[in-house]
Amino acid sequence: MNKTITANNAPAAVGPYCHAKLCGNTLYTSGQLGLVPATGELPEGVEAQARQALENLKAVLEAGGMALSDVAKTTVFLADINDFAAINAIYAKYFVGEAPARSCVQVAALPKGALFEIEAIAVK
Repeated sequence: MNKTITANNAPAAVGPYCHAKLCGNTLYTSGQLGLVPATGELPEGVEAQARQALENLKAVLEAGGMALSDVAKTTVFLADINDFAAINAIYAKYFVGEAPARSCVQVAALPKGALFEIEAIAVK
């Protein structure tokens, strides 16, 4: 049975999708931008956006009964692959110990002109 997850502490979806779907013991999140939940605005710079996106991801995971430690796989989307080292330093502060599997790609553009987006698959 699939359950739609909506996180009150994450920004609203910017399109026709939900924050996440819980399918059995696996949670599939939608991509999280660095939007500030209270304002719906992006902070300035990739590092601030990455931190906020990771906080938004945490909120979505918690709404689905999961934590960052339950994440098995992430996909990171960057507007500029040259930001790879900077976001790695921030990412490492959120995923301590055994990090999840990860893909990281540069994309032509992200919604709202964002510089960073992350999605995850978590398993209990």
